[in-house]
Amino acid sequence: MASQDSNTRVNLLGKSLEELRGFVESLEEPAYRGAQIYHALYAERRFDFAAMSNLPAALRERLAREASIALPRILRRHRSQDGTVRYVLALEAEASAPTGPIRKPTTIETVFMPEENRQTICISTQAGCAVDCHFCLTATLGLIRNLGAGEIVGQVLAALEDNRPALKPRTNIVLMGQGEPLLNYEPVMGAVRILLDPHAIAISPKHATLSTSGIVPGIERLAREKVRPKLAISLNASSDEQRDRIMPINRKYPLKKLLEACHRYPLRPWERLTFEYVLLGGFNDSPDDARRVVRLLSNLRAKVNLIPWNPGDLPYEKPSEARTEEFRRILADKGVPVFVRYSRGQDVMAACGQLALLESAAPSSSLAQIS
Repeated sequence: MASQDSNTRVNLLGKSLEELRGFVESLEEPAYRGAQIYHALYAERRFDFAAMSNLPAALRERLAREASIALPRILRRHRSQDGTVRYVLALEAEASAPTGPIRKPTTIETVFMPEENRQTICISTQAGCAVDCHFCLTATLGLIRNLGAGEIVGQVLAALEDNRPALKPRTNIVLMGQGEPLLNYEPVMGAVRILLDPHAIAISPKHATLSTSGIVPGIERLAREKVRPKLAISLNASSDEQRDRIMPINRKYPLKKLLEACHRYPLRPWERLTFEYVLLGGFNDSPDDARRVVRLLSNLRAKVNLIPWNPGDLPYEKPSEARTEEFRRILADKGVPVFVRYSRGQDVMAACGQLALLESAAPSSSLAQIS
């Protein structure tokens, strides 16, 4: 683990195989040592150079002097009654930003959700968010800064390590925490390549999802990637007028442009686009809204996740169960695959749209998660 003087050393977390090969070559070591570090760090999850037994002792000692593995530090764990854990993580002070070094640690949130045969980890891609969706508490933070690839990968590794004794066979990753992933494209994709690499963290692309508010140039760029997660679009409205009111990004990328990009998106044989629709009671949950959603998504290979709004200090209401069921039934009757997703971790502010670094009533010694 990184020590107090880690700002004088090279942080290897988040570096690709090619970058690690280049780093060891700068130490006048053979390039294959970079592959050994890559495997030990990501596949074996060894975060202490002394434990990298596939390296010679002299190199391990040198790495301890000249490099670091700066995992996010767990400040607090809030555990929900449903087993979800919301982590409040501190990022190392030496992390860089476009304006130069960050002088103090940055705090973000990650959610760990255990299930019977798997665990899902919801990770942040930015500290805060600039997109300003009006129903989401994260928007109240504004954008603090982008995260680096190592800080994104590090959330997954920190959560897996903290739950190592109880891990299930499968891990799902959702890039749905703080931030808009497609506005931090290069670091996000650098992290995704490590997460999905069978020789690294080895998450299946079928078990990784990136959620966007609808950044059309980012969707078009993601479409050209050879290695990519599944794509989820936050729709949340059935018309431009309605979407403009709750998602200002719609004024830049209105529904026509967004859906054109979705129609062009090259789906893999096993894949559907996911459209997330947060149901706001009395605003976007009417039968007419449901019928408009059906028309919007016609001729798309897609599914819809209906998410009843999760309570927060914002002027919206949770929809009734009857209204939610009616909305679901209208979509299903028209042949649209649709699921109601009740978010986990609401009691510790870990559910969708609740990540705003708010402290829950749960004691800080307990663990927490999101859904």
